[in-house]
Amino acid sequence: MIRVHLTISGRVQGVFFRAHTQEKAEELGVKGWVANEADGTVSVVAEGPENKVNNLVDWCHGGPSTSQVEKVEIDHAPYMEEFDDFHIRY
Repeated sequence: MIRVHLTISGRVQGVFFRAHTQEKAEELGVKGWVANEADGTVSVVAEGPENKVNNLVDWCHGGPSTSQVEKVEIDHAPYMEEFDDFHIRY
């Protein structure tokens, strides 16, 4: 089990990036959250089995077809098992 924090840059706000990320995470069984940040990036914290979290990370490099991802920064953190689901933070 692993935990990652992603910071995604590019045209990622106003293009349903959060909703699509939530959909993909739920499909994979990954828990955590996604949020828009004031600087125009999107943050994701994801926990779960390594292969499923890595699948979500790979997906975030492309995002939904309406987005244009320029960069994904990945920070690994200790697995904490603190989430019951994957949700959008507002």
